[in-house]
Amino acid sequence: MGMRAIVPLLSLCAALVAAPAPASLLDYVGECVPFARAASGIQIYGDAWTWWDKAAGKYRRGYVPREGAVIVFAQSARLPLGHVAVISRVIDERVVMVTHANWSRIDGVRGHVEQDVTLTDVSYQGDWSAVKVWYRGSAGLGSTSYPVNGFIYGGREAPELTNRNPDYVAALIDVYAR
Repeated sequence: MGMRAIVPLLSLCAALVAAPAPASLLDYVGECVPFARAASGIQIYGDAWTWWDKAAGKYRRGYVPREGAVIVFAQSARLPLGHVAVISRVIDERVVMVTHANWSRIDGVRGHVEQDVTLTDVSYQGDWSAVKVWYRGSAGLGSTSYPVNGFIYGGREAPELTNRNPDYVAALIDVYAR
């Protein structure tokens, strides 16, 4: 995506969070929803858990990860508002990288963007209905399994969201090799 396409996204992001536009999407600090909307181009509003139903009839939805798609975490006790993240890279049929905002605390503060975070499909059927998320602090997958509704496809790839040299993949492969 060229700079011409990024400028409108940055303007939208700034308007949504009432703050100056960040130098890039990766500098954004705030909630997951405005970040996912700006990064993916998918124009859905409301809490993250509502995105799946709101996408019906407006965007293609499915159960196979694709770069640029938004993964919609379902509402749960651990995620009462759900969560949305943008697929930045597909590693294989059960492992993807996401770029998302407001997941982990960085220096004690929530809201920062994390780039190329590993998600692993842990569903019994291999249908992406449940995932585990990589945590930098523990250098491994978290122990919580999060329910997922599926993927919303916006028709735009998000190559600027991946650094193409993610630091988690090698460690994750090592975990599987054991």
